[in-house]
Amino acid sequence: MSFLDCSCISHAQVQPMDIEERYEDISHQFLSCDGSEYTLQGPAGGDDITGLSAEPAHYQLLSELGRGFNNLSQVNMARHIPTGQLVAVKQTNLDDCTEEELLQLMNEVLLSRLFRHPNLLTSRLVFSSCCQLWVLTPLMAYGSADTLLRTYFPDGMSESLIAYLLYGVLKALEYLHRMGYIHRGVKASHILLSGEGRVYLSGLHSVYSMMREGKRMRTVFDMPHHSPALLPWLSPELLRQDLHGYGVKSDIYSLGIVACELVSGRVPFQDMPPTQMLLQKLRGSHCCLLDVAPFPLGELGGLKVSRSGVDSGIGESVATGSLTHSTTAPPTDRPQSPGPKNHSATLHNLVQLCLQQQPERRPSASELLTHAFFKQVKRHTSDSFLSLMYPAVPLASPEDPPVSSPPTPSCHTPASATADSTEAVWDFS
Repeated sequence: MSFLDCSCISHAQVQPMDIEERYEDISHQFLSCDGSEYTLQGPAGGDDITGLSAEPAHYQLLSELGRGFNNLSQVNMARHIPTGQLVAVKQTNLDDCTEEELLQLMNEVLLSRLFRHPNLLTSRLVFSSCCQLWVLTPLMAYGSADTLLRTYFPDGMSESLIAYLLYGVLKALEYLHRMGYIHRGVKASHILLSGEGRVYLSGLHSVYSMMREGKRMRTVFDMPHHSPALLPWLSPELLRQDLHGYGVKSDIYSLGIVACELVSGRVPFQDMPPTQMLLQKLRGSHCCLLDVAPFPLGELGGLKVSRSGVDSGIGESVATGSLTHSTTAPPTDRPQSPGPKNHSATLHNLVQLCLQQQPERRPSASELLTHAFFKQVKRHTSDSFLSLMYPAVPLASPEDPPVSSPPTPSCHTPASATADSTEAVWDFS
């Protein structure tokens, strides 16, 4: 039974989601003629779940991965019994949702069926069991970049790994922007890495369309839901909420904040009170790396990247903080490093370009994909980048007894895990 058929929403039967095909036709209007790489392709290898069954009894729920959607959804690692494939299952009790929350769920499901890109975490398998909505996604075995920072890289990642992650995010943003959407939730907890080494961008609940009455707007004015949790990553023009509005370049600013986050292991502005953070951003104060950039912003375009200017991947150029500090203590889950280290000129330039105060001065996602910082990505494969993940290890099937085997249909919210349950490996909110 499809999500739209569930009696919790309407007693009228609705045909399964053939709306997907209509959305696909519309999407081609926003793709350039040379954008063959944007053909509607799904995940590859072990990340493909399109062939799995839409039957709850075929899934064995294992360990809990976390909760999300105002704590109404529970996410478990699950095994598809007929094939043995591990997936992530998000269960939401529709009876507990308000009308507004149901609309948010509907929007996220429809967007998930609209978008098809190898770097966007979408679900092609959505069904209901009694009054529970089941949304299946590939299992992100390495979790989120935020979890990797907190668990394995408290002082930041190597530049090679950062380049690999940001390049995948930019590919996803380029696709979204061409489709006429702003993500508005780019942050480390929404950057996921599968066991096969593919980078995914999640957080589709914050996506906003720039299309109005068949026309693409240049700017929009909507404030994202759950914006307090997103404040450190939001751009000045979005926070300003004036008549100028904001556009897709807002995501580029967020990417610059994420770059600082991955480099230093700390979120810029996060230890500031919200009012002070807002004032700092509106005044043009932005995060930058601790060491001094060896070249001015305008001179890098004609430079050839030297061998010494590219991080070896071992961690020599891992950063340790930002110039944006406050007098309050840093968050306990992100310990500070004792001192600064050097960064490449290309990384400095990338951060400076993304964090320009004026959005029109920031490059587009397509332009950033050709930036010199990402030349190192083309010289590596996913396997060589996975070697940079050490000592991080991917999630594996737990040996403990499963949560259920198989689950029985119920309209009650899934039972919460005990206090020693597995820590959430990515942001499910």
